[in-house]
Order: sequence, then structure tokens, then C-alpha cells
Amino acid sequence: MKKHHIKISVLIVLTLIGLGLSWPAAAQNIKPAENNDFYDNVPFKELPFDSIEIAGEVTSPGRLSLKGLPLHQVMVREAVLNGTETKFIGAYVYQGYSLFDILKDQILAKKNKDQFSSPIDLMVIVENKKGEQVIFSWGEIFYPTVLHRQIIGVKVAPIIPSSTGETWPLPTNPKIVAANDLFSERNLDSPVKITVKSFPLAMATEKGKKPLFSPQIKIYIKGEEKGSLDKLPQDTLILNLPAVFFGRGQGFHGVNYFQGVPLRLVLEKYLGSQPINYRTAHLVIIGDDGYRAVYTASEIFNRNDNQETIICDRGQQNGGRFSLFSIGDFFSDRAVKAIKEIRFIE
Repeated sequence: MKKHHIKISVLIVLTLIGLGLSWPAAAQNIKPAENNDFYDNVPFKELPFDSIEIAGEVTSPGRLSLKGLPLHQVMVREAVLNGTETKFIGAYVYQGYSLFDILKDQILAKKNKDQFSSPIDLMVIVENKKGEQVIFSWGEIFYPTVLHRQIIGVKVAPIIPSSTGETWPLPTNPKIVAANDLFSERNLDSPVKITVKSFPLAMATEKGKKPLFSPQIKIYIKGEEKGSLDKLPQDTLILNLPAVFFGRGQGFHGVNYFQGVPLRLVLEKYLGSQPINYRTAHLVIIGDDGYRAVYTASEIFNRNDNQETIICDRGQQNGGRFSLFSIGDFFSDRAVKAIKEIRFIE
């Protein structure tokens, strides 16, 4: 009888491995024995979801099955903006499919490939059943030091304070969860479609341009030129950030210190008092040679991890006067040099 039980147990393990499930994911609805994990005290609730439509600038658009993709786990404190107030929704642990895994095998077919072949000007637009949209940049999905922070949550459990026992309503639908966002404006219920799209900028690049230099940055807000930047503000926060600088193509560039001002503080002067649409607002940083990178507004203004993107003053040297550095990126590819324009779009 014992041998029979052993055979059955082995069969179950092999079946789980064949399905690509780890033990935590396979046993997600069972409350474990007492341990040091704060996030497994309550069984998970299922939010069934098995496929999504992929569209836009990819070679094989269509319905994509998510079966077999690994589950990633994130913990979030969900709060949203309600006018000038903040509304707390709850603290949750989600398991789900990451946008990284969903898109990693989608071969790109960029419309502007002849002008700019790099994927760092791509936007990933997620739409739900109601037609509501949220935008992520290709860079925040594929280039950060910490991957899998944007998922489609298909399992959820509350994180309950040990003293108060307070809990909150559980979501009833699968949802996009942007785990790096301070305010959960991009947490979108019932996603049905993901569209990959390059930033619509008709501008060729001039690779190897010398000298590579722009004396100022022109700032455009919603298509209107709002001013220019010819020196960094002296009355604001200055950061000095060390980095092992490493590019996706050229590799190691040295261990450098990047000194500059947070981009969010520079742009606040030009944006005025109107609230930012964290769901869909984005910006493109353009260099003197046409090189560019897209960031979402949430990446710049709405982070919960303090991973700033800064503008550095390089002076008169090649690649100046101003350059960009994102401390949260693993690769240096979005560190645009000789910045000549910043365009903010909602």
C-alpha cells in the first residue's frame, strides 16, 4: 500500500512540473502551516483568465493562450486618487502572468524601423472590456533591474494586519497590477487586449553624429512649447547616483557617478497645477541625433520605489549639454544624451 501511495505522489509532482507550476502556485488555495511568510496567511481567490488578444506592431497578432506561463507574485498597497483626496482600496498579494512573459516571444514589426530600430520608443497599451486603457513603456517592462512588476493578476488574497484584523473586499475580475506605482491608477479590471505601438515621431536618427550637442532642451506639453531649459534649477534636490553602467549592445561602460536633478521636479514647473493622468500620460526624450526613449508618466511621477530618473548637466563635452539617467534600469539604453526635446503627451 505504501508503494502505491508513493507512486501516486510522484505522479502528482511530475504532473505539476509538467504544467510549469511551482509548489507555491500549485498549492495557492491551501493555508500553509505557520511560517515566516506574511503574505500567505489567507487562501488565494481565483480570478480565472486564460488568454488575451495581442495587436499592433508584432509579426503574429491574434489571440494568445496564457496556459503554461509561470505565475509571478507581487504585493501591493492599492490607493487611488479621488480629486484632491486619496482613497485606500486595500493591501493585497497577487499572483499572475507578467507582461514580460506575455510579450517576450512577440517578434516586433516596428513601423518606424527604418528611422529608429530600437524598441525603447515602444508603448504597450492595455485595454479592457469597457474600452478603458492604460499605457506602459517597453522600457519599464523589459529594461528594469527588477523584472515582472506588471502582471495580470489571476489570484488574489488580502494582506491582513495582525493587530487589527482589518480586511477589504477582494477583486472579482482579473486585473492589470502595476506593482511599482504609488497610486494604483493603472490597475485595470478585465483586460482583453494588448497593443504594441511605436511613438509617432517622424524623425530619422543620425548615428555617430559628432559633435553630439544641444545647448538647451525645449519642453512641449500636449503639443505646445512651454519653454526651454538651459541650466538645471539650483534650488531643488540634487542627486549623486553611482552605477555600473551597462548597455544592451555595447556592454560595460564603466562605474560612474551620475549627478543631476529628478526629471519630475524639472517638469513640474511646466505642467502647472493640473493633475497628471497616470493611466495614459507619457513622454518622449529626444536627443540631438534623433535617438529617443519613451517613459510613462507613472514611471517618472508615480513610483513607490524612489528609483528616480534624473537630468544631468554634462557641460560642453560631447553628449552634452544635458543627458538622462534612470537608476531603475538595468541597461543604459534609455540614457539619452544631448537632449534637445522633451514632449509630454496625455
